[in-house]
Amino acid sequence: MEERMDVPLCDEYRISRKIYSETTFQQENEKTELVQKSIPQKLKNECRLIIHCTAATACLKLKQFFPVLSWLPKYRLKEWLIHDIISGLCTGLVGTLQGLAFALLAEVPVGYGLYSSFFPILTYFFLGTSRHIAVGPFPVICLMVGQVVLALAPDEKFIIANSTLNETQIDYEARDAARVAISSTLCFLSGIIQLVLGVLQFGFVVRYLGDPLVRGFTTAAAFQVFISQIKLIFNIPSTNYSGVLSIVYTTIDIFANISKTNFADLIAGLITLVLCLVVKDLNERYKHIMRIPIPIEVIVAIVATGISYGVNLEETYNAAIVKNVPSGFIPPVAPDVSLFSQMIVPAFSIGILAYALAVSLGKVYATKYNYEIDGNQEFIAFGVSNIFSGCFSCFCASTALSRSAVQESTGGKTQIAGLITAAVVMISLLSIGTYLEPLQKSVLAAIVISNLKGMFWQVVDIPRLWRQNKWDTAIWLFTCFASLLLDIDLGLLAGIIFGLFTVLLRVQYILKSTEHDQDCC
Repeated sequence: MEERMDVPLCDEYRISRKIYSETTFQQENEKTELVQKSIPQKLKNECRLIIHCTAATACLKLKQFFPVLSWLPKYRLKEWLIHDIISGLCTGLVGTLQGLAFALLAEVPVGYGLYSSFFPILTYFFLGTSRHIAVGPFPVICLMVGQVVLALAPDEKFIIANSTLNETQIDYEARDAARVAISSTLCFLSGIIQLVLGVLQFGFVVRYLGDPLVRGFTTAAAFQVFISQIKLIFNIPSTNYSGVLSIVYTTIDIFANISKTNFADLIAGLITLVLCLVVKDLNERYKHIMRIPIPIEVIVAIVATGISYGVNLEETYNAAIVKNVPSGFIPPVAPDVSLFSQMIVPAFSIGILAYALAVSLGKVYATKYNYEIDGNQEFIAFGVSNIFSGCFSCFCASTALSRSAVQESTGGKTQIAGLITAAVVMISLLSIGTYLEPLQKSVLAAIVISNLKGMFWQVVDIPRLWRQNKWDTAIWLFTCFASLLLDIDLGLLAGIIFGLFTVLLRVQYILKSTEHDQDCC
């Protein structure tokens, strides 16, 4: 023992391996995986399985396509049902208000936000692999939809002459019908793209949307949403801009018309915003004490509706109110295929981003509760959901962070909670929705802004990223500013291209460093 202690450790044990660069490591360790995951090989394997299909194989494939068949037979009725019911009721109340509010971002009549909060849940229940995310509208996705809607159906297209008043005015009925057709067609096309990518096993594309890129993009989108909703809180006349520098033109327009502020809407909006922010902060701070968070959005909307109806704010103070909330369901409508060529690029961006946001959040909950998310199946689930929803005049679905947080924090165990949420929205559509018609749009705009707090706080990522990785900081900042100054989908595309460019630069730098080390040796 003493003799061995006298021997230096470095002489006793010698470990030798060649120096790896990122490129050589990937070539040796990922080559087999890439070959195994090639699309032709997968198709060949799938065909072989179909030809030699057994009952067990068929059952396995059925469960893969319908994940509900895997977890529903194991559902613990006595333990989970009450939690799912409570969670679904809370999420449904919040989802109803958010559906109305987010429709403002999509530039369609607010009632269609209820459809978009109902139909996607039905298909995701059968096809989705996450048990905790709340499917429905997300503000960033709604903003991207609104950009497309404004580009294809601006107000200028629907100006008509009024011979009685000897002036021109906008045909709002025709404009809204056109915008609903555009948003639902965009939803349908995004669903087709998602479904195709899922069938072709392209779930790995989410890897190219790195965390810095997504967070930089969503921060910029939050500012875009904020500017678009501020004009509703002030209720001032402004032009709807889209395209490059649209946020700059909108901001200038707001300041130019600030003197025309409607103070009834401004006061209602500011009170709503302060109350929502304060109570949401209390919900987060004391979530370990409160089993059910305070549904402040619902409370504020009910009180604001009652005040608007009692005082008659529309007639007395010319306040902008919701006015028309549809009652019941509308029949399915075929998408306008002629519009596909004009929206293929934004449809692809929306489909990828909606998927990435949902899967990223789903993986957080899956890790917390020890189950797995299938990326390819999520593509299929959201693809089918958007195709189905697009036929019912909905806009694109993803998942909202706040609704998912409510569903999880109130004890939701499975997507049974999602079905309860859909039932609450359905009740709103059939009966309660019409009672919300006196609700001011400034209140809904304030609800939208209050849900952006988390995305605004992503700005504090910059110092942390700077200490960890300068390249990630550059991607965050570039994507954020590109999305602010360019059109929202162009900003995302620019961010992806810049991210790939930094990868090339990093690989080049590593190769040069490796060559330099080898020369020194």
